[in-house]
Amino acid sequence: MRPNTILKEGSKIGNFVEVKKSTIGKKSKVNHLSYIGDSEIGKSVNIGAGTITCNYDGVKKSKTKIKDNVFIGSNSSLVAPITIDKQSVVGAGSVITKNVGKKSLALTRAKHTELKNYKRK
Repeated sequence: MRPNTILKEGSKIGNFVEVKKSTIGKKSKVNHLSYIGDSEIGKSVNIGAGTITCNYDGVKKSKTKIKDNVFIGSNSSLVAPITIDKQSVVGAGSVITKNVGKKSLALTRAKHTELKNYKRK
């Protein structure tokens, strides 16, 4: 826990989580291996393992807002400034750079490519 962190009733912070200048809402959880900085997290939000709020662009810090009842899949990067609206889901492994609307699924993934019989040079 770093300065200006507020944990609301029933919220949960797990192992290897860093929280800075953020509010974690009632019954929300950030269980493990995540960085939450300059963020407002609503009620009943689940932040998956390995999630990062990318809040610094090298010049200024920006806010991440995650509204109530949102599910953030593991290994996601949320590039601020950004708002994830109520009851939305971010798919695991996504890099989210635009706001996500209410009751939406947001995901970004490259097509899986496999090169058969590959030999390293």
